[in-house]
Amino acid sequence: MNKKILLSGVKPTGRPHIGNYFGAMKQFVDMQDEYNCMFFIADYHGLNFIQDGPEMKQQIIDLALDYLALGLDPQKSLIYKQSDIPEHTELAWIFDTITTMSYLMRAHAYKDAEANGKEISVGTFNYPMLMAADILMYDADIVPVGQDQKQHVEYARDTAQKFNHIFKKDVFKLPDVKIMSEVAVVPGIDGRKMSKSYGNTIPLFATDEEIEKAVMSIVTDSSGEKPERVYAIHKLFKSELELASLYDENKGKYKVLKEALILDIKNFIRPLREKREQLADDTEYVLDVLREGGKRAKLKAERKMEQVREAIGVKLY
Repeated sequence: MNKKILLSGVKPTGRPHIGNYFGAMKQFVDMQDEYNCMFFIADYHGLNFIQDGPEMKQQIIDLALDYLALGLDPQKSLIYKQSDIPEHTELAWIFDTITTMSYLMRAHAYKDAEANGKEISVGTFNYPMLMAADILMYDADIVPVGQDQKQHVEYARDTAQKFNHIFKKDVFKLPDVKIMSEVAVVPGIDGRKMSKSYGNTIPLFATDEEIEKAVMSIVTDSSGEKPERVYAIHKLFKSELELASLYDENKGKYKVLKEALILDIKNFIRPLREKREQLADDTEYVLDVLREGGKRAKLKAERKMEQVREAIGVKLY
């Protein structure tokens, strides 16, 4: 029985944090045996945020290192770079022609930018169509995302249905979203969703000093016996059963509980950080993984685009 295809991508826009890991990356590693996995570095999406050539190159390599250090296995999963497959942007343009502006104006990123009075680039406005192309190109069955990214998959499903209806051919499969509800939104050190934009993160490959600084800066509520913000993060690293006695025995002792959290985060991050440092010494291996993954992904994309071009009537020979 053939395995289902799982696909997801991450923009190369800075250091990952534990919210990225528990909200999405952990799913990637855990599902490699259950699914045919495809993981890509969304560097063209990253252009909406990084417009500096040398910085982009380094961020791409850094993200590939992150993927591999966390346990993504190129023998089990297809790991590739979005920009190595030009069919992604070709398909996004085709989707543009069947998509209305009013539909794209409902996208969360657009509405957030508009609400904050930001000048909105065409790339920001149009990114849902490139994302739909990323997903639909490979007949993905499952797309694991955080709760706040569910709309991305809904846009891909809508676009697949619309294309198939307009051109009267079942070219695209409708993907399903997979959300791990218990970690769908990982809290930051200030209680809000962990996000680089809020400055409330704990870096995934943090040094011991960075971990100590981040945890000790968690604002605690002195009105309760349990520091809820500390506990909410602690639950990511130990079960509630394991934490019950620790928190019962140390009611009101916030420093003790923070120190326990620091120790658990250090023990979790240290082996990941050491693995990443080893990989960083062999950049050529990392590039080979991306190069080979791109070749294999491109073959799949070429086959899908043959179907697309036939459906829309531009394939004459």
